[in-house]
Amino acid sequence: MAALGALVKKAWSVRRFVVLLCAPLALVPILLSLPPKEGRCLYVILLMALYWCTEALPLAVTALLPIVLFPFLGILPSNKVCPQYFLDTNFLFLSGLIMASAIEEWNLHRRIALRVLMLVGVQPARLILGMMLTTSFLSMWLSNTASTAMMLPIANAILKSLFGEKDTSKDMNRENEENQASLQQNKLYTVPTEMQFLASTEDKDLVEEKELSSDALSDLKKEEEYKTNIWKGFLISIPYAASIGGTATLTGTAPNLILLGQLKSYFPECDVVNFGSWFMFAFPLMLIFLLMGWLWISILYGGINLRGWKTKKSNIRVDAEARAKEVIKEDYQKLGPTKFAEQAIFFFFCMFAIMLFSRDPKFIPGWASLFAPGFISDAVTGITIVIILFFFPSQKPSFRWWFDLKAPNTETQPLLTWRKAQETVPWNIILLLGGGFAMAKGCEESGLSVWIGGRLHPLEGVPPPVAVILITVVIALFTEFASNTATIIIFLPVLAELAIRLKVNPLYLMIPGTIGCSYAFMLPVSTPPNSIAFSSGHLMVKDMARTGLLMNLMGVLLLSLAMNTWAKSIFQLGTFPAWANIHAENATSLVTAVENVTLSALNKI
Repeated sequence: MAALGALVKKAWSVRRFVVLLCAPLALVPILLSLPPKEGRCLYVILLMALYWCTEALPLAVTALLPIVLFPFLGILPSNKVCPQYFLDTNFLFLSGLIMASAIEEWNLHRRIALRVLMLVGVQPARLILGMMLTTSFLSMWLSNTASTAMMLPIANAILKSLFGEKDTSKDMNRENEENQASLQQNKLYTVPTEMQFLASTEDKDLVEEKELSSDALSDLKKEEEYKTNIWKGFLISIPYAASIGGTATLTGTAPNLILLGQLKSYFPECDVVNFGSWFMFAFPLMLIFLLMGWLWISILYGGINLRGWKTKKSNIRVDAEARAKEVIKEDYQKLGPTKFAEQAIFFFFCMFAIMLFSRDPKFIPGWASLFAPGFISDAVTGITIVIILFFFPSQKPSFRWWFDLKAPNTETQPLLTWRKAQETVPWNIILLLGGGFAMAKGCEESGLSVWIGGRLHPLEGVPPPVAVILITVVIALFTEFASNTATIIIFLPVLAELAIRLKVNPLYLMIPGTIGCSYAFMLPVSTPPNSIAFSSGHLMVKDMARTGLLMNLMGVLLLSLAMNTWAKSIFQLGTFPAWANIHAENATSLVTAVENVTLSALNKI
């Protein structure tokens, strides 16, 4: 096995080396087949997409390629590329990551999770619901990966209290089945002899005992299958809830912020998407999808038995649920009384959410209207709150200290130290976002997005509602094999131009594409949360594929329903907006210029 592992590692290293060297050469024909500037930009984008999909380079390193290639290839000067890595959208995301670090530092997320589980109850279906609600709520503010990594140990502790060590029972059951197969194969009890028959008639008690043991064995087998299914249902519900919950807020997952950043690049006049408007659209969708997903997982894995609502629970299950309740209560008590730091973090967390939501909710004037128009953004709000975390004391301040000359002059620890922020904030995601924004800027400045739009004529006859479903399906399938961040970076420019061709509000296509990137449920490699759950060893690929297929289908249909109902009033999707019309006019003039340049070049030839 060690030799095989070494061989696989060597093969992977060779594959990465081949991709790194061959991809730039294989894409050279693109430079020759398109107009100069558009061809060079498409070359860079396809190279980055290939590196992202194969992970030949780390994702964040690939995101830095525009800083090198755009200036060298004459697409954009460096003074236009580099600022894309530190837009206000990046700082909004950074504020969310820093707030998440403070929450994790003081274990507030664990207290919330255990409290919710105490409230929902310990029946398997209720526990799965509690796990999904808690994970999705945490994922709205923390990263999907951190939410999954935090909830899985809690789930494992509860499952062990319910069913004991799963691996041991599974091995014993497998050994028992192998023994029975061996007995059947050797025909030790299939055909009874005459003496066995006489003995059985003389000793009826022994026969009854054997029949009882056979029934008990069947019951034990059913109980083992039930335990296995519930265990799988618990583990698979957590990454799914994290992916769904991350869509509810702008800071919940990277694709949402990439949409915001690319909107500001392509349509600078668009101001309808902010934290408040996104929350009003995405939060109801998240709740509906979460409920539907819970029902599907509970029915599929036995948490809800449609045939046996009135069936009395066995004493074994009653005792197991009582033990699980005690485990949750004991873990909660281990946290001790609520500390001052936890109360302070919870207060600032609520302020963070309320101020972002109320800055400009659209249906009423927000608090940002008190200041100069256009000066206050969501990034300003988020960074204002998180800066306070670095100097607000983690212990309750005593006013007597100021008047007590003998009091020790000890430094008070703040709620969050910069060292902790450095260790816990995933800085690579900031670079990944910046790479996406730089790519979008390159597409716009080079005219590539307009060139792509000119090749979308066959899709102009597609009805917009059908286009929404097709886009969501294609992106949801694509993101099963590629990073959701890389996927949305590649697709958003195309969707923007397609919307202009169809004469529909660009948000009508760009929002489903963005949310569809988070609907990756079918494979362990689709998202980091899926990989974390799969690495527990209790799930198989076919479990995720079977469960995730219907989850993907439900997500596509619910997203289409949302876009054609309440999203229309929130984002004014029923009309072609003026801010998109300005972009369309600029694109038309640019297309004409490109065509003129191409024709003049052909005439010279």
